[in-house]
Amino acid sequence: MQISFLYFEGCPNSEPALNLLKEVLNEKGIKGEIELIEIKSEEDAYKYNFLGSPSIHINGKDIEKERRNDDPFYGCRIYKIKDRNYGIPPKEMILNAIDEALTENN
Repeated sequence: MQISFLYFEGCPNSEPALNLLKEVLNEKGIKGEIELIEIKSEEDAYKYNFLGSPSIHINGKDIEKERRNDDPFYGCRIYKIKDRNYGIPPKEMILNAIDEALTENN
């Protein structure tokens, strides 16, 4: 499983989101490295299909299914959950993306 964490320098939500990702991987017993990708420009955002900081990709797919076809965006990421906005993804979203990747690999 390929896991990428995409962010830009100075994002206040990067560290909490990365810690949550590590926690979920540990709970699921998934070992392996998280590829940290610093997005430094709008050009990088397009190259990595970045949807704002922080973003998590599993096997090249953004964890937020509903936004996978959105245009890349170089800025702060908002995760909209039940009509509320959050700066980090909910744990359930990460778990669902991992389960999706595990199902695809079988």
